[in-house]
Amino acid sequence: MLVLSRRDVESLLDLDALVAALSSAMTELSAGQASMPPRAAAMVAEADAVLGVMPAYLPRAHALTTKLVSVFPGNAGSALPTHQAVLVAFDAATGEPAALLDATYITAARTAAGSALATRVLAREDARTLAILGTGVQARAHARAVARMRGFTDIRVAGRDPAKAEALAAELADAGLPAAPAAGYAEALAHADVACAATHSPDPVVRREWLAPGAHVSSVGLHPRGYEVDTATVADALVVVESRASAFAPYPAGAPELAECVADGRLRAQDVTEIGEVLGGTREGRTSATQLTYYRSVGVAVQDAAAAALVLARARELGAGTTVEV
Repeated sequence: MLVLSRRDVESLLDLDALVAALSSAMTELSAGQASMPPRAAAMVAEADAVLGVMPAYLPRAHALTTKLVSVFPGNAGSALPTHQAVLVAFDAATGEPAALLDATYITAARTAAGSALATRVLAREDARTLAILGTGVQARAHARAVARMRGFTDIRVAGRDPAKAEALAAELADAGLPAAPAAGYAEALAHADVACAATHSPDPVVRREWLAPGAHVSSVGLHPRGYEVDTATVADALVVVESRASAFAPYPAGAPELAECVADGRLRAQDVTEIGEVLGGTREGRTSATQLTYYRSVGVAVQDAAAAALVLARARELGAGTTVEV
């Protein structure tokens, strides 16, 4: 079995190639060609945490994978990330376990690449201001990935801790991005064309009254007792998800703000669009410059499979990784 460390995966996974691979994977999923059962999870109540299991098969990529991912919010601010994961890839022809990959980086990269893809498809072409809400791993990954999709001239970073927002903005500026800290979430969102929410907040960090006409919002955060985007935003927006089945699944798989809007009649489940449907041309995306669009990501296993296929192809090409007997 080939074993690939986090350092291996980081060096082998190309972000632009990942966005393209996700476009294919999401189209394949919405067309009913991929196999992706609902995510299952064991709850660790005393830590307010979960251990999830995410299997998938992507025929086009010949990718058959299962990811094990732990989400421990209590790790925030420590040396350990809140999301940690490993992924096993199987031979799609024989079922033989073929590789074990660190998937902590894959999880961060594919989530950000999914939001970048949604930005490419849904944001206005003239979008120039980007708001990054959050200061953790996902916020950092989103800033780097989403910035590739438009010619942003202003990137505003906001978080619960102003010092962390300043540090992330400085890091992004050092990397050549036009980033600066904002005094708060409302300031970051003022006149923002694109917003990426990547927090663990139980209270909305995106509120409808803070959003400009025609804004595009991506949300990837999850909290058991709340949500980071208010339901007024959901009710007013074109809502786009990776998978309706996943988005409307119970916690910890789904998006509770969508379920609430359906329950109170402000949203119809059948009106929620899958990003693969927009990419495949079977449903419309943005229809006007003033339309509000909302991409709600809950993370789906075909994204992990697509990322793993890229990593493994590159690893075999370069002879990277370590082979072990299991």
